[in-house]
Amino acid sequence: MSAHEARAFVVGKMFTYQCFEGTRGAGRIMDNGAVAGTVQFRGNGATRYAMLPQNTIRVVGDRVCATVKGVPFEPCFNLIKTSHNSFRGSVSGMGFAYCDFVRRDRPVIASAERPRGRPIASSSAPMELQASSSTTATVPVESKELPPAAADEKPELRSTKD
Repeated sequence: MSAHEARAFVVGKMFTYQCFEGTRGAGRIMDNGAVAGTVQFRGNGATRYAMLPQNTIRVVGDRVCATVKGVPFEPCFNLIKTSHNSFRGSVSGMGFAYCDFVRRDRPVIASAERPRGRPIASSSAPMELQASSSTTATVPVESKELPPAAADEKPELRSTKD
């Protein structure tokens, strides 16, 4: 993939990733080159949330490169599209150091399926709420005190709909 194709493919989309040495996580590259997501180094230990500032990832000529504080050089990447929703990224000159990225259109942790055949509401128009046959109505319960039971009487269930 060229740098401009890669930019169009990844910017604003959520990807999970798995790297050659076990590091894994999920994240998103913003339009301004900022990165936000999770990382679990070498596949064990705590999963950490990380945010990298704008211009961390950027297009330099026909290459995608990164500027990361504490890294003494500016790594650039070879990007190979592996399917319609995935790619492999490796550090230029070090093909063994790669990560596989898979695009996730829905949140990975939690998702809700919508009923099939019903349109998704537009975010620009108000949503109509209609009760369906599976909707259960809730009715407030009136609070009443029950008369005290006699000492020798066993408690019984009584209706509050008198």
